[in-house]
Amino acid sequence: MITRLIALSVLLILPLPIVIVVLSSFTSAGYLSFPIHGVSLRWYGEFLGSADWLRVLGVSAVLALIGAFVSTAASFGAAWAVVRHRMRFGATYETILLTPLIFPHAAIGVIMIVTLSSLGWLGTFTGLVLVHCILTIPYAYRPIVAALRKSDPALEEAAASLGARPWRTFWTVSLPAARPGLVTSFLFSFIISFDEVTVTLFVVGPHVMTLPVQVFSEVLESASPVIAAVSATLVLFTTAIVFVLDRFIGLQFFVERD
Repeated sequence: MITRLIALSVLLILPLPIVIVVLSSFTSAGYLSFPIHGVSLRWYGEFLGSADWLRVLGVSAVLALIGAFVSTAASFGAAWAVVRHRMRFGATYETILLTPLIFPHAAIGVIMIVTLSSLGWLGTFTGLVLVHCILTIPYAYRPIVAALRKSDPALEEAAASLGARPWRTFWTVSLPAARPGLVTSFLFSFIISFDEVTVTLFVVGPHVMTLPVQVFSEVLESASPVIAAVSATLVLFTTAIVFVLDRFIGLQFFVERD
């Protein structure tokens, strides 16, 4: 009984900050407050009607799309080498791929400043793409490698024995078997990239800004409820992607089972 109460309490407490932010976005007051004073959609109108907010929203969306595509493609190649070709030192290789999950984001940010400065990419869109690819590859790799390990290699061998060329076997047998993992990889990489703020703070410049970093900057400078409206929109968008992913594909590709 006590265990159930603790579990229920945790489930109620975890989403509480999100609920407060969403409710605060509907306030009619000119400042962030909770409980809210009146109900209004004014701040959503300011968000969607602001050229500056829409510009950084577009930058974040394009950045997330490119980063997700590159991370998914690179992770598929890495997973294919580890699983299908039984690459030597595969376990060590996987550990290296997952290192962005181990290092603190602040440390990664400092490293990226030095790296991008030497390349001349600091404060550029290209630099942001590189950073986001590094951060999302661990999330992209796990679903793909799980999908490949669950697929039966005998199907590829059967296609080859029936005369199918390697490229045809890949397109008609191997790729469809890995498709759920690829879709999961792409969508989660997109979410991670779209919401990333910690490392991005270190490498953004005056001519390129992402939506999460803009929200963070606005929080430091003001207490406008438009911040809550933007945050609530991001929460809704991310929740919708996760729901669609779980509904049509499932989240089991983040857990490998023998």
